[in-house]
Order: sequence, then C-alpha cells, then structure tokens
Amino acid sequence: MAGHASVLLAESLELLAVKPGGLYVDGTVGLGGHAAAILERSGPHGRLLAFDRDEQALAATSQRLAEFGARARLVQADFREIPRVLGPEKADGILLDLGVSSLQLDDPERGFSFRAEGPLDMRMDRSQGESAAEVVNRTREDELADIIYRFGEERASRRIARAIVEARRRARLRTTTELAAVVRRAAGRSRPGLDPATRTFQALRIHVNRELDGLGAALRALASCLAPGGRMAVIAFHSLEDREVKQAFRALGREGFVVLTRRPLRPGPEEVGRNPRARSARLRGLQNADGDERSRAA
Repeated sequence: MAGHASVLLAESLELLAVKPGGLYVDGTVGLGGHAAAILERSGPHGRLLAFDRDEQALAATSQRLAEFGARARLVQADFREIPRVLGPEKADGILLDLGVSSLQLDDPERGFSFRAEGPLDMRMDRSQGESAAEVVNRTREDELADIIYRFGEERASRRIARAIVEARRRARLRTTTELAAVVRRAAGRSRPGLDPATRTFQALRIHVNRELDGLGAALRALASCLAPGGRMAVIAFHSLEDREVKQAFRALGREGFVVLTRRPLRPGPEEVGRNPRARSARLRGLQNADGDERSRAA
C-alpha cells in the first residue's frame, strides 16, 4: 500500500463538498485512499459505506480504515448494488473510481498487466465469471475481434484475433506474457509510448468484468440515492467509460440535476509526474438539486 496514490484526491473531495457528519459512499474503494480522506474530513461523526468486488482489496482497506471504527462499513459487492444496500437512506456524496486498481495491476498473480508474467485471469472478483484465459482460448475468432475492437478501440482487432486463434491451436494460452507476445506480433506498430498489447488487454479486462454493462443505468440509479444537495463524483480512465458518464450526467441534467463539470477535471503535471497512471483520469460531478432548484429547472 506504500506506493499507492489516490488519483485526483483533492479535486474529488472538493467536488463532493465533504462535510462533517455526512453519509458518504465509495463505490470502488480499492486501497482506501479516497475513503480515508472522506472519513477524516467528515469527522467526527460522518459515516462511509465502502464497496468493492475485490476481496483482496477489501482485506487491505479494512486495516487502513480500522482507526475509524464503526464509522466505516465495508461491503464486498459491485457498485451497482449500492441502492439495494442503502435502502431508504440517502447519501450526501457518492464516489466512483472506475477501472482497475493499483493493487490489481501490481500483482502479477491477478493477470491484469503484461509487465510481468502471471496467469491470465483479470477478474476483479475471482470467485465468479470467466477468466481472461477462458475468453481467449474459447471464444470464436469473430467474437474475439469484436471484443478487442469494441472495448479496446483497436484497429488491428481482426488481425490480433486471428493470431490468437492460430496460437491457441498450437497450445493453450496461459500467461499474460504469452498473450502479449502474440498480440505484439500481430498488432504491429503502436503510437509512441503505448505498448501494442495495451488496447487488447484493456478490452479483455472490460469484457471479463462487464465494466460497461449497464453503466449509464447504474449512474441514474445512484443519482436517485443522493440526498437533496448531495453530490456524485466519477473518475473514468478511458474514453468509453467517460462517454457513458458524460451521457448519463447530461440526461440527468435535463431532469433537474445539476452537472457540476462542463468539462472533466484532469490531473495537473505535478500529479502525473508523481503518478503516471493518473494521466488519463477524468473527473465529472453531479449534484441533486434541492426542491427549489428542481422547481426552477422544471
């Protein structure tokens, strides 16, 4: 946890307008950097519901948040379950930090990164669903190409899918480095600074974890969980996620919610220098208007 850096931390806290005594929800708690800061700022009586699909992340975060005692409640669930867990309660703020966490990227055994050899897994919740190995070794070539194109925006998707199918005929693809080598040979040149395997790995991760499934609908459901004046902040890391967030917020803006960010907030050069993974982050915010503001919006 020592090397973990929370992306857009100060900007997220400001956008959420965290106040003492409020009820806050971190829907993707990861290693708990944002969560700890919210609990500190909302003290001494503020509460936090922290969600994550990843059992390993929750175990680490429970230690980090132990000092806050009963003020922090951790739940192993997807953020789409927030409305069910909250029930009739309304939140003063909801934070989502979408995508893969540092914990997952840095552990070769999780199979998210091609930087080191590990099993092709990529599941955020390892207790359910298909692993990336099952996807690349079983999926038909045309379907595989569609996954790589749709979720990776990879122009060489058909060539890559063909190469994967040819490689698995010789031997089952088992590791991240095996797959990356196949993809690099098929993809050819990429733009400077981008490994040719990056887009394919992104696509497989999104597919395996169903990251975009119902995202827009989920954001609308979360907006209904906000107390009057409550705020939601969402950090996205690639254009597909950010597009979903932008469109959902725009639609909610027509229903009386207030879009707080005309353009997404981005990390400054200093943050990117400290944490290169932050460079693609985009933060958007939404507020549930109070009764008077809703009447004016209508």
